[in-house]
Amino acid sequence: MISGAESCKEPVGVIPYVEVNVDLNTLLPAYNSLQFPGNWVYVSGGSRGLIVYRYTLDEFVVFDRHSPYDVGAACQCKVLSDGYTIEDPCSDSQWYIFDGSIIAGPTTAPLERYNTNWISPVLSITN
Repeated sequence: MISGAESCKEPVGVIPYVEVNVDLNTLLPAYNSLQFPGNWVYVSGGSRGLIVYRYTLDEFVVFDRHSPYDVGAACQCKVLSDGYTIEDPCSDSQWYIFDGSIIAGPTTAPLERYNTNWISPVLSITN
């Protein structure tokens, strides 16, 4: 039998749903680094903020910064200095910035990824 407290727990890896509908004009100075593939920026939105990564000239990848390892702890992921690893500083779990797949750590869930639509110079991010 499941108690009332247990039935309300968030499933592992499922971050709280927050509607995301963001348009970024990549020509604005705040997003200048997104002019070039391999670069990334932090943006407001989602549950704990967003990581926007320009994968190719025509493709972007966007993840929520909320760590899926211990959702209740609300840890905010960060991009490491190597530029391709995202880390949860609370659990030391790590993911690739290219696709959100797991590199290391105790996590069993990938990062929450958002949909993107690129009509130059505007990147639209939705869920």
